[in-house]
Amino acid sequence: MSIQHCNTRHLFAKSFRKHGPEHLSTYLTTFKVGDYVDIVANAAVQQGMPYKYYHGKTGRVFTISRTAVGVEVNKKVRGKVLAKRFHVRVEHLKKSRCDEDFKLRVKTNDALSREAHAKGEKAVLPKRQPVGPRPALTVTAPSIELVEPVAYRFIV
Repeated sequence: MSIQHCNTRHLFAKSFRKHGPEHLSTYLTTFKVGDYVDIVANAAVQQGMPYKYYHGKTGRVFTISRTAVGVEVNKKVRGKVLAKRFHVRVEHLKKSRCDEDFKLRVKTNDALSREAHAKGEKAVLPKRQPVGPRPALTVTAPSIELVEPVAYRFIV
């Protein structure tokens, strides 16, 4: 009979000085349907723990129950991308920051379009530009000094 190893010794291990009971703020976090969440399994709580494949993945909340949160994650299976749905307890979830830039851009674009509408003009919204190459630099070194080895002298 062979023993199956899951290789989670370091995967679920807590980092230095992060051990101990779970903070109350973990349980007081408010999740809403449609929120993006990061799945980070907490080894201190074994109940409602997701399978190790989903550790570090980002998903979307599709339902909220009394003890857990329903999360939908895209998983690539044999060339197809499937939407996997499962329930995870809140100890293993963190609110994701993946759409912060998008929400900020939506707010600024709404403000710009409201200002343009108030003036009676058509809104010209800025487009996102890819980050270009960094500007060229000229590196100047101080005077170059040649160092040669000192001849070996035997001391008597």
